[in-house]
Amino acid sequence: MFLNKKYSVGVYIRLSREDDDKGSMSESIINQKSLLLQYVKENNLDVYDIYIDDGYSGTNFDRPGFNKLLKDIELGRVNMVITKDMSRLGRDYIGTGNLIERYFPENNVRYIAVTDNIDTFLDSSNNDIAPFKAIMNDMYAKDISKKIKSSLRAKQKCGKWVGGRAPFGYRQDKNDKNYLVINKNQAIVVKRIFDMCLKGLSFFKIARILTNEGVKTPAQYYSFLWKKKYNLKYGEWNAKTIRDILTNRIYIGDMVQNKRSKVNYKVKKVVKNKESDYIIVSNTHEAIIDKDTFYQVQKRIPKNVGRSTKKENHLLDGLLYCGDCGHRISVLARRKKDNRCYTICNYYRTYMKEKKCSTHSNNYDKLEKSIINSLVEMCLKYIDKDKIENNVLNNLDEVNKVNDKKELEILITDIKQISDNLDAIYIDKLNKRITEDQFERVKLKLERELSIKQKRYNELNNNINDTISEQSKNKIIIEYIDKFLSMKEPSRELIINLIDRIEIFEDKTVNIKVSFG
Repeated sequence: MFLNKKYSVGVYIRLSREDDDKGSMSESIINQKSLLLQYVKENNLDVYDIYIDDGYSGTNFDRPGFNKLLKDIELGRVNMVITKDMSRLGRDYIGTGNLIERYFPENNVRYIAVTDNIDTFLDSSNNDIAPFKAIMNDMYAKDISKKIKSSLRAKQKCGKWVGGRAPFGYRQDKNDKNYLVINKNQAIVVKRIFDMCLKGLSFFKIARILTNEGVKTPAQYYSFLWKKKYNLKYGEWNAKTIRDILTNRIYIGDMVQNKRSKVNYKVKKVVKNKESDYIIVSNTHEAIIDKDTFYQVQKRIPKNVGRSTKKENHLLDGLLYCGDCGHRISVLARRKKDNRCYTICNYYRTYMKEKKCSTHSNNYDKLEKSIINSLVEMCLKYIDKDKIENNVLNNLDEVNKVNDKKELEILITDIKQISDNLDAIYIDKLNKRITEDQFERVKLKLERELSIKQKRYNELNNNINDTISEQSKNKIIIEYIDKFLSMKEPSRELIINLIDRIEIFEDKTVNIKVSFG
């Protein structure tokens, strides 16, 4: 059937990760190659080249081997394409249909799928059902995608890491790729970034310091691992990287996943998910940052932004807000004629013509002095030792803490027992020792018990952590106040740890919101 024309054959072979995971010998590269070369030999055909894509999904046509085949077709080197079956060509019915119905005919290419008995140059009923086979292959790809996604989601809910690479500061355990362990060199950088933020440095300044010191960026570390060479292109830290690190709960031992997802199984485009769709499991790995430090940083972050381009840094930068419109108040550059600087409402500055707010202009130096004096008075009142001791005593209820810990130990045992029972009845169902109805009835009962005990466990655990956190917070505040009162010129680090925000009104009234009292 090939006698009337000289054919130059492109043998195309594809194996996806999903096919490989199934361990199917019939789909292996070696077996596909053996089958196709045997077919070529039996039909006395000349092979121009063999094109192989190992580990590439059939839903995506951007594959190196496939692209090389198309190039050779367009250069006139190949006029026949042979695959084991249509699914090797692709599993997207639109893309596969376009190739068979349009691209191959337009380029005078004969296509043969050996085991599907499809030959586009023959008038055969098998060719008529090719579109239906393409749809079936597409549905198979969709089903595989759902199963993989479901499997990954189940692992995520169990607190297992399923990402491509570990977050900066961690690495995957050699014995368990789904478990994270601390990368000591990177963890030092992470701790330093959190420390600099607590000292009042903006994202931009932290990034600039790390860049100037030649500290390796996350991209440089990954370049070492992947390309075995130093990639200078990514040697600069940026503010976004700093913010991502400072806001990532992964560093307090909580696994946060499902932040992004693909549009669908055919499209590579990744979109950000809503925070409500994140999968978060607490205490899954060793923390780099303690929780108190982390949550202090979350409070400080709004105070440390928007100051990257200032020539002069001010003690109250990032803390000033308009008491009338709620927007930030900036400090203008110092005037040369009188060496003074003044505040201005950002909202007024942006919509000056529309007069949506007023200037809220104040002599900054006088304002700063007044606020520091007011803060001193507040601290002296708060530092009343009797009041502090009473606060601490009220927070410490040792009897309740002991009881809670005992109940937690019992709950841990109960939860494990219920989980073991669930596993046991599932095995009984598989071995047909119990019926499907019996399995569902017992399963629902056990899951209800597990849910109640898990909820109680979480409540107790959170109560204990909150108590410890509150005690730690009180101690830290006292330390900050003692330092503040002992210094003639307070540092910005102390100020941002004592003040949450300062509201300035049009009538020059000032409202200081502190982080204590």
